[in-house]
Amino acid sequence: MKRLLQICIIMILIYFIIATSLMVSAAKQKPKQNAEYILILGARVYDDRLSLALKARMDKALTYLYRNTNTKVIVSGGQGHNETIAEGVAMERYLLEKGVSQERILVEDRATSTYENIKYTMDKFSVNKVVLVSNDFHMYRAKLIAKRLGMETESLAAPTPWKAKPKSYVREYIAILKTWLFDQ
Repeated sequence: MKRLLQICIIMILIYFIIATSLMVSAAKQKPKQNAEYILILGARVYDDRLSLALKARMDKALTYLYRNTNTKVIVSGGQGHNETIAEGVAMERYLLEKGVSQERILVEDRATSTYENIKYTMDKFSVNKVVLVSNDFHMYRAKLIAKRLGMETESLAAPTPWKAKPKSYVREYIAILKTWLFDQ
């Protein structure tokens, strides 16, 4: 029994090392300039306010958009059961407040998961190549899902705020395992 427990602990540690290295590697990639589209994946919205993780994504995307004035931005996220507004709509408002012109913004407002963010974006806008914007912890899995759906991506990873790290990373380790084992 003790030997079995040791083997399980070693396997769990190996999983965390592999998953962490994949997460870090995907987050370190840098996108080319002047992409045709960037796709910002949604995250929680509280009473029309962006969560810390989503604000970090938006601010990272804004830096890219200010430097690449011909790039269009797709914001993707539906309305969760505890949200008063669709994430995509809240993200659009934020971009408009920060000076991004309406003509550059495309909104997908139905998605409730990373898979749906990418799938619905591809279906609605016939896009198959983007600079993907998410938080560093989420970039590996988002790119993996995009690849499985046939979307070519480059990474633009936003830092994860310290306050959001514990919950985000624990959830992501579980989500990566789920994606490996059960998703397409």
